[in-house]
Amino acid sequence: MPLRCVDNRDPKSLASRLRKRRNEKFRDSIYTLPRPLNILDVGGTAAVWRTIGFANAPDIRITLFNLKQEEVHETNIISMVGDARSMKSFTDAQFDVAYSNSVIEHLGNMEDMKKMAREIRRVSRIYFLQTPYKYFPIEPHFMFPLFQFLPICWRIYLIRHFNLAWAGKISDYDSAERAVKSITLLSKAQLQSLFPDARITTEKVLGFPKSLLAQTVSAL
Repeated sequence: MPLRCVDNRDPKSLASRLRKRRNEKFRDSIYTLPRPLNILDVGGTAAVWRTIGFANAPDIRITLFNLKQEEVHETNIISMVGDARSMKSFTDAQFDVAYSNSVIEHLGNMEDMKKMAREIRRVSRIYFLQTPYKYFPIEPHFMFPLFQFLPICWRIYLIRHFNLAWAGKISDYDSAERAVKSITLLSKAQLQSLFPDARITTEKVLGFPKSLLAQTVSAL
């Protein structure tokens, strides 16, 4: 199973500011959709929806879908456990909107990503998905220049000997190898192939595309 990053970044950091701007874009893009609204969040937490402003909204129901149970206190949010590659708990078009932020790249290989993409398109009527861009010069999980282009053996060596961002130093070889192989960044063409009916746009930092957004443009 893919490893999951723990998001403990400073709310004033660049990543947090980008995430806030992205969430505002998402909120604005679905603001006019008819209520009640049924949203599926693949791989997220209740904190995201507090930031967006949908927590405890009486006309919006949100389902968190993760590998483990998430703590939830909001009246309109529930947590379910399952695998994004096979969302058998849900019927076709059960959700008005599917949302996923920085999750699909953690599946590690294209075949599993295809499965998740098919499931998101199956269970929702429209979707909004973000993933880091493969060609941004700083790899966002390990925070190391061009880390994603290094041979796997070099990446394993770096993780085993240096404290790299979320993973930290992982001395055990097998664990380091799993951490490296658990993340595969996507190009724009690859993301488009996973979501052929989506509009693919970019988020930029200093003129460089940093993240990709896959969003269906049709309204409910």
